[in-house]
Amino acid sequence: MVTASLPGTLSPARRAQELDGLDGSAVDVVVVGAGVTGAGVALDAASRGLSVVLLERADLAAGTSRWSSKLVHGGLRYLAHGEIGLARESARERAVLMGSTAPHLVRRLPFLVPDAAGRDVTALAEAGGRAADLIRRSVPGGRGSLPSTRRVSPDEVSRLVPGVRSGRGGVVFWDGQLVDDARLVVALARTAAAYGARVLTGAEVTGVDGGEVHVAVDGSPLSLRAGVVVNAAGVWAQRLSPSIRLVPSRGSHLVVPGSVLGSPSAALTVPLPGSRSRYVFALPQADGLVYLGLTDEPVEGPVPDDDPVPSDAEVAQLLGTVNQVLAQPLTRADLVGAYAGLRPLVLPASAGAGPGDATADLSRKHLLQWDGTVLSVVGGKLTTYRAMAEDAVDAVVERLGRGAVRSPTARLPLLGAAPRPALERVAAPQRLVARYGTEAPAVEALGPAAVVAGRPETVGELRFAVRYEGARTVADLLDRRTRIGLVPADRERAVAAAEDVLAAEL
Repeated sequence: MVTASLPGTLSPARRAQELDGLDGSAVDVVVVGAGVTGAGVALDAASRGLSVVLLERADLAAGTSRWSSKLVHGGLRYLAHGEIGLARESARERAVLMGSTAPHLVRRLPFLVPDAAGRDVTALAEAGGRAADLIRRSVPGGRGSLPSTRRVSPDEVSRLVPGVRSGRGGVVFWDGQLVDDARLVVALARTAAAYGARVLTGAEVTGVDGGEVHVAVDGSPLSLRAGVVVNAAGVWAQRLSPSIRLVPSRGSHLVVPGSVLGSPSAALTVPLPGSRSRYVFALPQADGLVYLGLTDEPVEGPVPDDDPVPSDAEVAQLLGTVNQVLAQPLTRADLVGAYAGLRPLVLPASAGAGPGDATADLSRKHLLQWDGTVLSVVGGKLTTYRAMAEDAVDAVVERLGRGAVRSPTARLPLLGAAPRPALERVAAPQRLVARYGTEAPAVEALGPAAVVAGRPETVGELRFAVRYEGARTVADLLDRRTRIGLVPADRERAVAAAEDVLAAEL
């Protein structure tokens, strides 16, 4: 199998070559954890001229980063908590993603708050939306990036979300939606590789002793020396830095066919009973599914390696909340899948020794903390990954005394990115352009056949994932490079095709 040249190729051959020279080597920065934060740090550091190795025990986006709501949001909820700075940061970073770094992966999405939820609810949503509009217009690239908040008629409510009880109007505000959170992480990692970072999955950091980093790669031990180790392991960060105070919070989503809501074109937005700042969203996806979320449940005890699952109480809460405004209530029988992720929320120093307030009320601000040569970067959220990475690498550059002082990443397009007019001219199916940008023709050329009947994913996507994106297992292909695995019945049907591609490509 011959792999054509594309920037940032994470091919089996490149992995073997980089592993061959890793043991005993010395680098400026070792990044631990290849979620959105770690991949962002690797890109920022490599783009400033530092030598970088990104190590991940499982796969790109194997942890929290693939379990989000797939939103690039402007921080409307933070306004309700009075966190104006955090809302501005979110709005700024949303504009960066939509306008510069990943316009192919982000689309505008209307959010409908129907009057069926109560006029007091929509009045509050309208006020919050207009405040968010003002903040958006105040950040670079924000003015004109999204439409303004407005009231809509009963007819428009029915058009946007046909499943809502008819006869009443509502309010629409706008935000950004990722086509896929895991694809953002893959694009970041490959762009980091294009700048010279070594990206290695299946590489578990077993210990850090001063500047010595001990690693098990597919079970085989090796070590390397690092000027700085950046701990970007998310909810597992305490394994490297036990002094960090994290309060993991589980966010759960349900997966339903869009048809049960009338194939909506807007995100249905319903407040949780008794809350003025927390909502349940029914988020329409390009593949015809709808993700219904989001919960915020504290998680006690050590964080397991296994993927979290929604509790029965969370399922009931999500269904009960959205059913308040639906003409035909959803039931558990409508579910075709469910998923959950753990947020690495930081417990503030002022909280004392106890568990603090409810996780829903903990700030989404990120934390930088040094422990010898280890710099931990935790907290935050997907939307602001780039700002987190910039802050972390600023600290790394200061510690090492080398590397560019200013980060270029706010203006650095990820692989596949291009201005929207250029993306519209890419000669490939729109669905592939939305996931791969300018690389979509290369994906299409690898095979248009469907992986499973009734789903849009192609065999070419699986082949591309192995040849260029570092996929090495069935789970890599079905659960991260594509998201077939979000519907377990479809995943089962796709396993044979994934196994055939792996057998042919590896």
